[in-house]
Amino acid sequence: MAKYVYPAVFTPEENGGYSVVFPDLEGCYTCGENLEEGLEMAQDVLALVLYGYEKDNRKIPAPSDRGSLEVSGKEFVNYVTCDTMAYRKRFRSKAVKKTLTIPEWMNEEASALGLNFSQVLQDALLQKFQA
Repeated sequence: MAKYVYPAVFTPEENGGYSVVFPDLEGCYTCGENLEEGLEMAQDVLALVLYGYEKDNRKIPAPSDRGSLEVSGKEFVNYVTCDTMAYRKRFRSKAVKKTLTIPEWMNEEASALGLNFSQVLQDALLQKFQA
């Protein structure tokens, strides 16, 4: 789970839209009705595909150097960024029940303070992820 930057080839279409392809990533392509939407869709598909790589424990290929990609005509290369952790938070937020064990004294102290065990665990896990 990380932040990524990959080059994408943007191809203008006759109707004013753009096709977008990430040459380094299999099956990573999209389109938009205009450049703004094309870039937005590119960020989304990049996060989706890389999330899939992470989830399947597949090796994530290194991004190519922008200058090494060949383009023709009105095509151009632009870097696109994504954050798979932000993607997970936005689209994979379904609650999952977990059972845990803590010492009795800790349970009593936390209950006396009115702590929400689920929230405390989530906060602690987020800190571990960022470490």
